[in-house]
Order: sequence, then C-alpha cells, then structure tokens
Amino acid sequence: MTTWFIFHSSHLLLQQSGSGWDVPRGDEPPVAVPDDQFVHSVGVLSDRSEAKTFAFGSNEVRSTSYDFCPLRQSYYRLPREIYLMAGKCQEMIHWDQNTRFCGACGAPMQMHTALSKQCTSCGREIWPSPAVAVITLIRRGDEALLVRANNFRRHFFGLVAGFVETGESLEQAAIREIGEETGIQVTNLRYIESQPWPYPCGLMVGFMADYARGHLQLQRSELAEGGWFRRDNLPPLPEELSIARRLIERWREEG
Repeated sequence: MTTWFIFHSSHLLLQQSGSGWDVPRGDEPPVAVPDDQFVHSVGVLSDRSEAKTFAFGSNEVRSTSYDFCPLRQSYYRLPREIYLMAGKCQEMIHWDQNTRFCGACGAPMQMHTALSKQCTSCGREIWPSPAVAVITLIRRGDEALLVRANNFRRHFFGLVAGFVETGESLEQAAIREIGEETGIQVTNLRYIESQPWPYPCGLMVGFMADYARGHLQLQRSELAEGGWFRRDNLPPLPEELSIARRLIERWREEG
C-alpha cells in the first residue's frame, strides 16, 4: 500500500476519515500525477506503507471528502508521524523544483537515487541540504528571555535564533547569535533537542543557557521587542508545533 502526500504549493491534500482527517492511501493516487511532475518515494511509515509525494497543479479536487490544508495547520489534524513525513515530502518537492539545472554547468539535472540528483552533462551529484539554525532559551533566575522578531507574522514572543554560518559549530553559532541580537553573554550552554522545520527546508537545533552578564540591547534590525518574563507573566507564545514552544514549556515545567 502507498500513502500519498500530494501538495499544491505548501498545502497538503487531506481526506476525511471517520470524524477526522488523514492523508490518502491506496495503490493509486486520488488525483492524476501531472505530466511534468516526478513521483518521489520518500520513505516507509510504521504501518509499512510506502510514502510517495508529488506536486499537483491545482487546489481544486472533485470530491468534497478531500481538502487542501496548509502544512502548518495539518499538525493539528494529523498524527505526529504523518505530519513529520509530510514535512519531509514538502522539502523534497521544494528541493526538486529548485534544482532543475546544474549549478556548475547549467545542464538539466535528473533523479539519480531516491535522495540525490545527477547532472546529465558533467555528472555532478547533489543531495538535499537543509539550512541549519540554532535557537536558545536563556534563563536568568526565575525569568526567561523572550523576543519578538521583525519577521513574525503574528504578535507572539519566541526565542533568540539564527542560522549557522560556514565554519561554525552549533555552539559557536548560538553564542554569536545571542551576542549579536541581545548584547548579553551566557554560560552553561547545553543542547536540548532538534526539529526538522520544513518551511521550507530547515533544521532547528535547540539549546538552553544561563545568563552570565551584560545589558539587554536588542538588535533592532532583527528584533522588534524583547524582555525577561516570569512563568506567571508570559506574553503570547509560539504555536505548539514549534521547537521554541517546546523549549519554553520545558522551562515552565522546571518551575
């Protein structure tokens, strides 16, 4: 059996299943594969079904039992395993659509293995390369530093974060981002967990750290607001699907 992850843009095709929603399953997809699209075999789920994905050119389906749902919102409709596989599938489609031609010689690329492409002319091989970012919850006594970035679409407060630069370790990147964006120094930096972040192709690496010294000076080109908050006086928080929220909840439970 095949489990089908079908996307129109960043929207995932869902099918009504009883009182809830699921992704379509069956030997054949519920919609025809467009002639210009490649069907990617992405992995195997715990029920031993093969996960396949492709991009669909329209957001309209004939049956009312189907619905295209934004990938972020599918987190609240699907089991965690299915949501995570959907994220991997979305990343594969994004990578495929953005690597049609060789970066070395300009010739067309073609799939070589399930997770790689090869240039049809010079033979250069490429693989999906997620953008790695670090994110840190900083504690000061019974307070945590929460910030609101300029690029947040909604009004909520998250954590200091930024992309890892070439030549940096994860720890060096975390300390650099904290210093650049807040002006403070930290100690006792420690890894907590990581999270794939398919918006569009990221890997978030989560840390906790303790405040050491310095005055809070926000980098206004990156952050709109920020401050120290107690557990009983928190501002609006990120969505439950984010590692930022999980780090905050972990800190709250410590109290």
